[in-house]
Order: sequence, then structure tokens, then C-alpha cells
Amino acid sequence: MARIRIRAGRGKGFIWVDSDASKWTGDQFKEIQAARKASAGNRMVSSGRGTSRRKLSDTPEPRTRPEYKGTITSGRGTDSKKKK
Repeated sequence: MARIRIRAGRGKGFIWVDSDASKWTGDQFKEIQAARKASAGNRMVSSGRGTSRRKLSDTPEPRTRPEYKGTITSGRGTDSKKKK
């Protein structure tokens, strides 16, 4: 199994992961994240560039992206089409 280099932080750092993408993307990763959050308890995490702290259990659940209805532009805004 090959290893892949993934950017981390603000693009300057990186981490190495196995080539099995299911470990860090998709539904399986969401389940792993939910399990980590549930087991964290009262662990504090930093947010807002390290200027504030809150309990990991208090972070909101991710929401699904709403369906887009409207006009889609392409290029430099010169072409547009209506989404069906």
C-alpha cells in the first residue's frame, strides 16, 4: 500500500496517510469523527486561530449542503445558465 502526502494546516505543513482514501474521506471518515467526538468527553479544543477554547462535545453537528436553485455563472461571469 502506497502512502500519500496531504497538505495540513494552512498549506505549509503536510501529513502522510495510506493510499486507502476511505480512512480520511467519505461516510466512513464521518463515522470515525463522530466516534472520536463522543469519546472526547470534556476535552477542550482551540478555535479561531487559537484565540478561543471550547469543549469538543459542544461543537455543532455538520449540516448537509442545501440544494442550489438559481443561475450558475462560468468563466469570468460572461456565461450563465439556469440550473434545472
